[in-house]
Amino acid sequence: MSNVTEKLGIKIEKNPSEEKLTQLGVRQWSKWGCPPSKFPWTYDSKETCYLLEGEVKVTPNGANESVEFGAGDLVVFPKGMSCTWDVSVAVNKHYLFE
Repeated sequence: MSNVTEKLGIKIEKNPSEEKLTQLGVRQWSKWGCPPSKFPWTYDSKETCYLLEGEVKVTPNGANESVEFGAGDLVVFPKGMSCTWDVSVAVNKHYLFE
């Protein structure tokens, strides 16, 4: 059973069902990956992504805490969020900007 949490404006669904991934069309979304690294990012539009591999810690600008997620997680970032991505295990993900 999947479980959705929201922290600091970021929604994370752990282990969404294959049915939900199919409904969303995740496998048809573009793919992106990166090696372990740390970088700033600002979302010009809402992004939904599904991690195939990796472990990430995201810290929104001005926040004292981080949000962690990894392989098997469906994550939604709100439009307008500025944050720092800290990738500890190389990422491979499907993503969709809306």
